[in-house]
Amino acid sequence: MRSIAAPAKVQSALLEAMEERQVTVAGKTHPLPQLFLVMATQNPIEQEGTYPLPEAQMDRFLMHIYVDYPKENSERDIMLLVRGEEQGSVATAPASSLATTDRIQQDVIFAARNEIHSLQMASAVEDYIVALVEATRYPERYDKDLRKWIQIGASLRGTIGLDKCSRAYAWLKGRDYVRPDDVQAVAHDVLRHRLLLSYDAQAEGVKADQVVNKVIELVAVA
Repeated sequence: MRSIAAPAKVQSALLEAMEERQVTVAGKTHPLPQLFLVMATQNPIEQEGTYPLPEAQMDRFLMHIYVDYPKENSERDIMLLVRGEEQGSVATAPASSLATTDRIQQDVIFAARNEIHSLQMASAVEDYIVALVEATRYPERYDKDLRKWIQIGASLRGTIGLDKCSRAYAWLKGRDYVRPDDVQAVAHDVLRHRLLLSYDAQAEGVKADQVVNKVIELVAVA
């Protein structure tokens, strides 16, 4: 996510929502609801008409997820759904029913969030998270190739992101504790957009995921 199809003023509004949890319109500030989501999409093929996204702003995104083409059955379902919307055959619920459903869904999300926050994490796993991030900042301590590939490592938000996402991943797996393999499972999505690769890495065709793979390989599990 190195660029965005929005000018600087829109990027500033995006940053305000992500960092301050508020939006300002015509000089008036509006606080965002407790439950909201900031999501951006990226076309990996062409960058024409887009504006560079500063590293500091990319760092505020919790995860950078690759979305591949859908499976054949899923693609057919999407096609039929869009066709149904265009034909007006997709049923819509009354507004009052939607409002009630939204409240119920929010309660479920908040309850899940509380459970995730209460998950146990051993100090050894906490140390492992810190060590992974440290390896991106001081790659020379681990490997000469890693040192050659990384220009700037992950920030403190990378550490916080690994903590949050590994907890959520463990919760989704039905456990009340976090294991090192939970951290490894989310490491690519959390770190790939936080690493600034060197010219050498770009010249060699090395991608961020390969660098994360190398970090996981080199950092010992406590």
